[in-house]
Amino acid sequence: MAKRTGSSRRKSRHKFKKKKSEKGKISIRRFFQELKPGERVVLKAEPAYQKGMYHARFHGKSGIIQKKLKACYEVKIKDGKKDKILIIHPVHLLKQ
Repeated sequence: MAKRTGSSRRKSRHKFKKKKSEKGKISIRRFFQELKPGERVVLKAEPAYQKGMYHARFHGKSGIIQKKLKACYEVKIKDGKKDKILIIHPVHLLKQ
């Protein structure tokens, strides 16, 4: 049986790349933003901060905040016909 090559960040160089104008320090406002259950958010990864990052296939999807778990949030998204719950750090979420 063939062994799996690479990790979850494999072949995601262009997907997780920042634009030239966005490079630099991470915004403290985005890092500590407070979100309420029921709010709609867009999944936009912050490549400089890897903790609480989701899989590349969910990049650009929108979801609904379910609840807060310590520093992260539970986000419910639709993946095809299935509803999935992801645990994501607020630095990777944008309010819609």
